[in-house]
Amino acid sequence: MKNNVKITRIQASITQEQLAKRTGVTRQTIGLIEKGEYNPSLQLCVSIAKELNKTLDDLFWEVE
Repeated sequence: MKNNVKITRIQASITQEQLAKRTGVTRQTIGLIEKGEYNPSLQLCVSIAKELNKTLDDLFWEVE
């Protein structure tokens, strides 16, 4: 699953560890999400979007 989490997180100057702590998951989970190797729950997607001040569309929906 392609997403924009890594790019957005880096632009916000937040580490994987910081984002993980703020969203209640492990750093490894954030890494897997960024690589598209983990399909997060909707609740986690919403939590990540809130922390990065973005919409779900901005982070997770592919734009053609």
